[in-house]
Amino acid sequence: MTAPVDVASSAIGDHALPLRFTSAPAATPRQRRRRPGLVLGIVAAMVAATTVGVLQITANLGYDEARAGFDAGRASTASTGATLQQELDALASTLGNAELLLQTDSGVLVAPAAREALSVAATDARRAVTPAEDLLDRDLPDAEAKPGAFWELFAASGELASQTSDLDDLAADRDRALPPLTTSDIAVTDAGAAVLRSAADAAPAFESAHLSAKNDAVITLRDAASRASATTLLDASAVETLVSLQDAAAQVVATEQVELAEKAGPLQAARTEIEAFARSLAPGVLLEFDWNQVVNDAGYNRSMGGLTTWWWDDPDRAVIELSNSVAEQWPAERSKALVAHEVGHAISVKCEDMYDSSTQDSIEKWATAWAISMGFSDDANGVWAYGYPPQSYIDAAYGCR
Repeated sequence: MTAPVDVASSAIGDHALPLRFTSAPAATPRQRRRRPGLVLGIVAAMVAATTVGVLQITANLGYDEARAGFDAGRASTASTGATLQQELDALASTLGNAELLLQTDSGVLVAPAAREALSVAATDARRAVTPAEDLLDRDLPDAEAKPGAFWELFAASGELASQTSDLDDLAADRDRALPPLTTSDIAVTDAGAAVLRSAADAAPAFESAHLSAKNDAVITLRDAASRASATTLLDASAVETLVSLQDAAAQVVATEQVELAEKAGPLQAARTEIEAFARSLAPGVLLEFDWNQVVNDAGYNRSMGGLTTWWWDDPDRAVIELSNSVAEQWPAERSKALVAHEVGHAISVKCEDMYDSSTQDSIEKWATAWAISMGFSDDANGVWAYGYPPQSYIDAAYGCR
């Protein structure tokens, strides 16, 4: 049904105009929709980027720490290797000198037991050398260039850690190899020094077995023996010391042979007895003897001559020259008295402060007084040639032995 129209009102009523003129109906405002997949992708990308960054930083820091440990381990292992090499070089030098010492030994002075001990010590030392050399033959690893990606850094860090562990093990093995080398070096050195001491200890008996040797040769032997007994290091000088000692011993033998050849003949036995007699009167004084037909213008017609030369410096030594007639008349008291007079000169090197040695007369009076103090009263004691000495000289001579 249609509602009635109010004409009056329609004619009079106002018009209500719309705010917007359009021929189409008004549209409802549109709202933007967010796509959930895109947001999640962005978030995932951010998380992934952050994770990669953290991993990269962590990998870098881990690698740097591993590299620092590797470098320190390598430096420590190299240092231990250098120390081990020094010990090996030292032992090699000692062993070389030990071998030279054994080769040098002529068997004249060195005790066989000392030689055997050195040989055993050297053999034992060589057993310690091989393991140490094997440890030094092992090459030390080198670190490669630092990679860039975190996964490569992690792998490289693991490799460095493994290599560092190996380096630490090698350093420990090298450390353990040092004491046996040091011990071996000491053992060989001590055994070498014992070889030299044994030779030095044998020198006095060797000297006594060759009494007719020249004084100079004997003194050289004593000096060489003194150096040998003081040797503590087994170096080149130790070998030279043994060589010198054995050369000196050879010279003792050579000079004795010359002396014995000179004394050969019908008077040899008497000369040997006289020399032994003279040495018995002056223990500690190194005596050398020469024999000639004429000494001090005496020797013919049963006359006897003697001449002594002595040295004030160390060691106490003298050379006594006697005429053949002393041996020809031996063992007569006059021969003994004359020899005692000459020994009185020789022994004065031990008692130089007991008399006046400024004049020839006082020197002869002293030798005569000493012969008298020893109980030799025959005038050949010096009284016939130089007169009777002062009693003070005789009294002093009793203190010179």
